[in-house]
Order: sequence, then C-alpha cells, then structure tokens
Amino acid sequence: MTDTPASPGSTYAAAGVDIEAGDRAVELMKTWVAKASRPEVLGGIGGFAGLFDASALKRYERPLLATSTDGVGTKVAIAQRMDKHDTIGRDLVGMVVDDLVVCGAEPLFMTDYIATGKVVPERIAAVVKGIAEGCVLAGCALVGGETAEHPGLLAPDEYDVAGAGTGVVEADGLLGADRVRDGDVVIAMAASGLHSNGYSLVRHVFLAQAGWELDRDVPEFGRTLGEELLEPTRIYSLDCLDLARRTEVHAFSHVTGGGLAANLARVLPAHLDARLDRATWALPAVFSLVGEVGKVALPELEKTLNMGVGMVAVVAADAADAALAVLAERGVPAWVLGGITAGTGQAVLEGAYAG
Repeated sequence: MTDTPASPGSTYAAAGVDIEAGDRAVELMKTWVAKASRPEVLGGIGGFAGLFDASALKRYERPLLATSTDGVGTKVAIAQRMDKHDTIGRDLVGMVVDDLVVCGAEPLFMTDYIATGKVVPERIAAVVKGIAEGCVLAGCALVGGETAEHPGLLAPDEYDVAGAGTGVVEADGLLGADRVRDGDVVIAMAASGLHSNGYSLVRHVFLAQAGWELDRDVPEFGRTLGEELLEPTRIYSLDCLDLARRTEVHAFSHVTGGGLAANLARVLPAHLDARLDRATWALPAVFSLVGEVGKVALPELEKTLNMGVGMVAVVAADAADAALAVLAERGVPAWVLGGITAGTGQAVLEGAYAG
C-alpha cells in the first residue's frame, strides 16, 4: 500500500480570518478610544466587557436608565466608495445618543460593533476614530466594542457598523408626551445635512438614476457630491441637555427615519397636534436637488428625509426666547417652527418652504 502525502490542514487564516490583523486594529484604535472616556470608566479596551462605575448614579433620587441601539444604514456604501472612513463613526454616535437625549437622558457610554469582510487595521481604526470623536462631542464614553471578520458573507472592502448606548435621567425629569401642553412652542434645530437616513433613496436618485459620480462638483453644494453625502451627522445631546437645564423643555424629537412630522408625532399626546410652518425655513440644497433630479414628490421627500431639521424641542410658550438664546450661544442654528394646538396627536406641515 502506497502512503498518500498528507495535505496541509485547514486554518482560520486560510478560511479568510486574520487574527493578527484584528490585533493590530485594536492597537491602532487605542489612542482614539482613550480620548472618549469619562471618570466613571474603569480599565481600557481589550477586556471581555467594558466597566462603568455605577456609584456615580447615587446622586440621583430615582435614576432611570435609558438605552438605544442603531446603525447608519447605507451611508456606509458612500464611505466605502470614497475610501473615507473617519466620519461614519460620528454618524453612528449621533444616531444613538440623540435618541437617548429625547427623554432627557444624559448619555453615559457606548459600545460599537463593526462587521467586515476583511480586517484592514487602518480602516477599522479610522472608523473607531470617528466613533471616539462622536463620543467626545456627545459627552459619553466609548467603553468597548467588537470587530468581526466575515469572509464569504461580506466582500473584503465591505463593512457595516452598529452601536448601543446607555444613559440616565432622573425620574421626575423624564421628558415626553405627558408634559406637552396646548400653547407650547415648537423649536427646530438645523441639521448638518442628510444625517444618516434616506440614503437608499438619495443613492438611487444621484448615482443610479442621474448617473452622477461621487467626485462630481455640484455648484449648489459648493463641493463634490461625495463630500456632501458624507457630511457628518450633527450631535445634539449636550445642546439638548443644556437647554433642558436652563429652560422649560417639555419634549424633544430626534428627526430620523420617517421624517419630521412622523417623529414629532411620537412625542405628542393623543389630544394635541403640532402645526408646523414650512415658510419658517428654506430647504438646504441637497433636499431640493433630490426632489428635482429624482422627480421625487414632496410627500415622499418629507417622509424619508429630515428636510434640514435634525432635532425639535417642544418648550413652554414663555421659554421660547430663552431657548433660542441658549441654542444661539451654543452655535446651533434654531428657529420657531410652529406650535401645539388641540388635535388628535398629529404633526402637520403647512404652507410652502421659504425661498
């Protein structure tokens, strides 16, 4: 009997998973994660779990923990095509922490999850850099995360990101629909751009229908299409917390998927409406162009995109001027968008946009 030479055994690396690349990615991201900390964080990255000293909550009479999780959707496809990965993390943080702050919660910490077809250490570190920078802007800590290599499921240059955050609010400071009153004033806070919603529609209009390239100069934007589409999400958490401390805020609404009216309706009681006046602001160019280039009807635009409003505050009527002053002081463009009246729990956009 002739012996058959043994074939080399299968390995994890041969299957497409590079553990050494993952370790190098962790080393590269450590500097950025260290910047996104708080005094309550114990230890550093590399452990099996992030640690947060909960004794900090003893100053609360009745602390309520709030939690949120989200991703950034198909905006990651733009980052991948442009090979620019250091801002998508800020989008992730914005999507998570600004959901937390809607109820009045202070974001405490976040964790992230990155799935990729192939770990390229520099690319993963760039994504985490953006997440860390977003956490600094939000006043929360990045206490850990996970990078998973999924060869065969994702292409080598593909990745997706998700995150989860935890915050805390004093029970008697909880904001929401039960505080909203007839006669309250609705204040809009400007978005920095598309934020992280509606990119399937936007990509279909500009890239598939119109055939535009991401490096196309668009005069209405004053920059390239890709630069406009990758504009990071504005993070409002510290602005909202300061506003709630200094004025009488009854509710916030984070304008994400579903648009302005649908998201505002989520914080209205069943017996009240929000009447919103389109004439109080001019549409930023990116929203107008999506409609014009794609022949997208206004109702479709308004239920898909934020239309230039990223966060809404519902405040007592006599607090409106003070609220606008606080936001101006913090560098957040804001204006009176409308008011609260008797109704059936709906937010209604009326009139035509300015300009």
